[in-house]
Amino acid sequence: MGRGRPGAPRDAAVQGTGGSSAISKCSAAERGYFEDRFLRLLAGRRRRRAPLVHRGYYIRARAVDHCVQDFLLKTQSYPRTQILSLGAGFDSLYFRLKDMGLLHHTVMYEVDFPNVACQKATLIKTTKELSALVGDTEGERLGVTTAFSGEDYKLLGVDLSELSKLSTALKEAGLDNEVPTLFIAEVVLTYLENSRSDALIQWAAEHFSQACFLLYEQMHPEDSFGRVMQQHFSQLNSALHSLSQYPDCEAQQRRFFEKGWTECSVMDMNEFFTCCTPENEQQRVQALEPFDEYEEWHLKCSHYFVLTASKGMEPPWTPLLSSTTVPHHHGPVRIVVGSINALVCEVRSETSGLRRYGHHSALITPNVILTTGGFGEENGQHCRMRNFHVLIKHAGYWKAGCVKKENHDKRWDERLYHTVSCLSSSLALVVGGRTSPNAALGMLWLKFPKTCNDSDPNDITVELVSLQPAAEPFALRWRHSTTEVIFKGEKYLFIYGGRSAVQPVLGDWYFLHTPEISCTVIPVEGPVPEGRHSHSACSWKGGVLIAGGLGAAEQPLGSVFFLREAEHGFQWQTVETHPPLIPRYSHTAHVHDGKLLLVGGVWLHSFSVPGITVIDLITGLCLDYTISVEHLEWPLMLHNHSSVFLPNEKELLLIGGGGNCFSFGTHLNPKPVSLSLRNILTSH
Repeated sequence: MGRGRPGAPRDAAVQGTGGSSAISKCSAAERGYFEDRFLRLLAGRRRRRAPLVHRGYYIRARAVDHCVQDFLLKTQSYPRTQILSLGAGFDSLYFRLKDMGLLHHTVMYEVDFPNVACQKATLIKTTKELSALVGDTEGERLGVTTAFSGEDYKLLGVDLSELSKLSTALKEAGLDNEVPTLFIAEVVLTYLENSRSDALIQWAAEHFSQACFLLYEQMHPEDSFGRVMQQHFSQLNSALHSLSQYPDCEAQQRRFFEKGWTECSVMDMNEFFTCCTPENEQQRVQALEPFDEYEEWHLKCSHYFVLTASKGMEPPWTPLLSSTTVPHHHGPVRIVVGSINALVCEVRSETSGLRRYGHHSALITPNVILTTGGFGEENGQHCRMRNFHVLIKHAGYWKAGCVKKENHDKRWDERLYHTVSCLSSSLALVVGGRTSPNAALGMLWLKFPKTCNDSDPNDITVELVSLQPAAEPFALRWRHSTTEVIFKGEKYLFIYGGRSAVQPVLGDWYFLHTPEISCTVIPVEGPVPEGRHSHSACSWKGGVLIAGGLGAAEQPLGSVFFLREAEHGFQWQTVETHPPLIPRYSHTAHVHDGKLLLVGGVWLHSFSVPGITVIDLITGLCLDYTISVEHLEWPLMLHNHSSVFLPNEKELLLIGGGGNCFSFGTHLNPKPVSLSLRNILTSH
């Protein structure tokens, strides 16, 4: 890489992503996600990353290892094989494979920018644990581009965008185009112009008689998470070029077939984790650290894919299509019948306090919405939210303000994923929530003035009152639901599901008699739903409708249950939907005129994001509507949000939403959004 070359700043930025990746992998290894004692020797700086980042790099490492070891197993009868890692950076793959005794007849070639290759070569030469594995290299003659050369390891400094130089350098280093060769490109080709990466893919197919290719990259730039992801890399001066021309799995598969490869399989990382990772390994990883960022984990995995391609291999190399996996599919059946425009809800005296996720919004009176808790932005800082915020509709428009809190000694505890149930226009009960992912909270009363309809939003005061500790053990949960039900004319709050610091999924329930909040035993019959959290719950006909949620294996659920009043208690009843409801969680829900409305959420299908699903509770018909965001100037994330249905206007108000988008930064929906459901609710 010459001084003053036009691409030099961009090259440096791309190299920076490689260094950051090595640090993240090292952090994941130190926390036990995978074994790799060599990363710490190569990564340089060491920093503790977040559990979400650990999981992301775990699935990346597992996908690469799965495919590489499959290649070595399937080619063990050949006298010689080769692995060529493109843009290898400070990766430790060679040292791990050598240490495991898997390179008996395999030579590994690594290529990266000349300065990266030189840095790595120096590290190897000066680190005994590394140099001992490579062996004596004194007799090896170094070529112009060869930074390091051992008997079964060659490290070359070449710019991948210069294909003719790459081809010449590899030939000089001894790469044999008649030997079975595995090409690895782990988030590398997308940094090249498409014409150059296409040429490299085609060159590999044309010049090697027996070739395999492993590609791991980003996809789906068009949805909200994809837009945040693209923006992140653009700000790093490392734009992702592949996304425009090859935005999804199908486009990438076509790309490889068109460039001369005869076999090609591809799947997103949700599918890989579910289908190619043994169940006991999934459970091991899920239990390694306190974790509560399921939405961002599944969204990250739906925006990355692993692809394997081959040509000239007998039998064909298909590591993603073994007996334990299923091929990439196009998703479930859904009936999309229309689209709904998302419009910015104009709020006067606007406050940034509505930028949050994991909060709760409750309609106190027909014109007053109280929003509490969550993680968001306060005074320009990202933090767990201490302040309450209120929206008051007056003369046709909404006013927002920050609520004053009394009794600061009765601490709010800055909770996330709690529920707020209004028992009257001046009294609400807060149940559960958490601070950190291993610290659940109990219950609180919220008392507010009966006249807040006409108040200035900033003049409203809410009093916090603790309950007796004896009433709290069943409330120590989060991501649960609390819904009003009626039994024999008496009102109860039905607490269901969620998770706790001890149990990752709860399937139990409690009836709290109001207003004294006493736990009451009421018999419940019928098929018990499997445990879940992040589901939705709506009052209907004196009972409660439970829909979706995340189950015990961190898999979204597609079931809908109705807990209805029976002669001697309540009875669980399954609500059949057709076509079957696509499994989802982290959505919100409302019932209106015999229809259940599911809003947003997360599902594992990368082809689209959930919009609004309307379930007819009489016929079971399940219809989908997409949400059009063309009128919004920012990405709209519909998970970890709250929604309030205004029945008179047949309008849905979406407040907050978003999350930590892997390592791409935190996204918070900046303003409330309005969805008019008038056409939906009158057309059926």
